[in-house]
Amino acid sequence: MPGRGSVPPEKLERVERISESILARPVTALVGVRGVPASALQRMRRELRGRQRPILVAPNNAIRHALQSASKQRRSLEPLLEEVRDQTALLAAEGNPFALYQEFLKTRSPTPARGGEIAPADILVPAQTTSFKPGPIVGELQHAGFPAAIEKGKVILKKDTLIVKAGQVISREVAGMLTRLEIFPLEVGLSLRAVVDGDTFYPAKVLAVDLDSLRADFGRAAQRALGVALEVGYATPTTAPLLLAKGHRRALAVAVAAGYAAPETITPLFAQAIRAAAAVGKITGT
Repeated sequence: MPGRGSVPPEKLERVERISESILARPVTALVGVRGVPASALQRMRRELRGRQRPILVAPNNAIRHALQSASKQRRSLEPLLEEVRDQTALLAAEGNPFALYQEFLKTRSPTPARGGEIAPADILVPAQTTSFKPGPIVGELQHAGFPAAIEKGKVILKKDTLIVKAGQVISREVAGMLTRLEIFPLEVGLSLRAVVDGDTFYPAKVLAVDLDSLRADFGRAAQRALGVALEVGYATPTTAPLLLAKGHRRALAVAVAAGYAAPETITPLFAQAIRAAAAVGKITGT
């Protein structure tokens, strides 16, 4: 590491500890902590530590140097260096990167805007009857761009309104009105930026998979494949019992239709004869 002689020993030791922690576990992740209040961050860290997901908050330089050191032994870590930016934490753990992404997703929750933030998505305010009493609030809403009016003694928003487009700055005035309408356009929580699992690098966009939807898709595909296999008579350990049951039902139906007496056909044959006799009785009146 350049300039080792001028770096305080405690900082060198810290970098070495981080590097050793990275190499000791197969999964290394970089976590964004921007905007998370200190108290909330401490709570999230405790919860994650309890699930064997300890995150380390350290200066970016320390994380960068630790990754550079660890990447000498594990080259797959190198892409993570580009993700060390803004406010960063590091996670070294075990497990599935996709499940890990979902865990971090659960730490995020809606939070009100204060003004000055960039809208992460379009902020749509639906038409509604508000809880506001008629008064100056109508003018304040209108001034902020909300289509407010009074109807039947109540303050309403007349139509759905795109109040801020994605990427635009949320003004303090709009932020205040959104909060009063209990619309919280921002999220606070930990965000997983990228993960390295062994030799594989996963950017966040790859990890953002709806696991429930994916499981449902696999379930539907399995059911359809099973249906096709049964239709064409393709035998596998899964389909063999179902094919035998299907063949048995068809053989039994053919035997009954042909009047072939066997232990398994006696009961349905008698039932068939009774039905036929009853039908004849109705026709002949006997």
